[in-house]
Amino acid sequence: MSDSPAGRLQALFEGHRLTPTQRRIAHCMVRRAGDVPFLSSVELAELAGVSQPSVTRFAVALGFDGYPALRRHLREVAPPEAGPGTGTGGGEERNEYQQAVLAEIENLRHLAGLLADPGPVERAGRLLARSRPLPVLGLRAASSQARGFAYFAAKVHPDVRLLDEGGSMLTDRVDAAVRAGAAALLCFALPRHPREVVEALEYARAAGLTVVTVADSAFAPVAAHSDLLIPAAVGTGLAFDTACAPMMLGRVLLEAMADELPDAQARLEEFDAKAAARGLFVE
Repeated sequence: MSDSPAGRLQALFEGHRLTPTQRRIAHCMVRRAGDVPFLSSVELAELAGVSQPSVTRFAVALGFDGYPALRRHLREVAPPEAGPGTGTGGGEERNEYQQAVLAEIENLRHLAGLLADPGPVERAGRLLARSRPLPVLGLRAASSQARGFAYFAAKVHPDVRLLDEGGSMLTDRVDAAVRAGAAALLCFALPRHPREVVEALEYARAAGLTVVTVADSAFAPVAAHSDLLIPAAVGTGLAFDTACAPMMLGRVLLEAMADELPDAQARLEEFDAKAAARGLFVE
């Protein structure tokens, strides 16, 4: 776990059974890790979109006497340079488009802090490289992330199977992958979280697959059905969520997987040679 403010917050929340409302508060606190030690319970409630009593109950669920005690604890573990506004990229007034971009930059900073410990990504890379075939799941909002990963992964991995459509055929495809020898499944899970994804992961684990998940939060509904979950926050400042950090994490996992495939470089060079011979790309 990273020693960044976001990493310490996630460590604080681990091991607690949180309600959906409490997971929402926890997710908000991780995203605003630099600001949280200086927010009142009312301010945190407004940011998380919950009631003020929910914030108080959340603090008690973590073992504190109330929110003031939780905030004192957070101030004690906050880095010396932390202070109000450190999580927003400065105090200048920005328009909504700039704010959305700055929020995504902050999400990437949080991801960079998480990756200070490369252990989880390296473990994921080993699991994905060894799975033949490798099913990659992503439905609805997450389908583009899954498709992008599968497109590039197929250039270095011998058998990648994209699962980007739900319905009754989904479990059939999971079964087919297991019969073919799959050992792991990679899932991209982004809000709003489809019930089908949760059910598919539960089914995949029961079938013997190790589930590696990229989700918007360590407290996402898919967490209980994942063997290894690596969070990457989405941006919520526009009408539709933005997913720069999950996409970046997907590329990082590709790199880690390629590092575990001894013939990855040879496959890439073979593809480049064939692409040049066919005139596939316009230079």
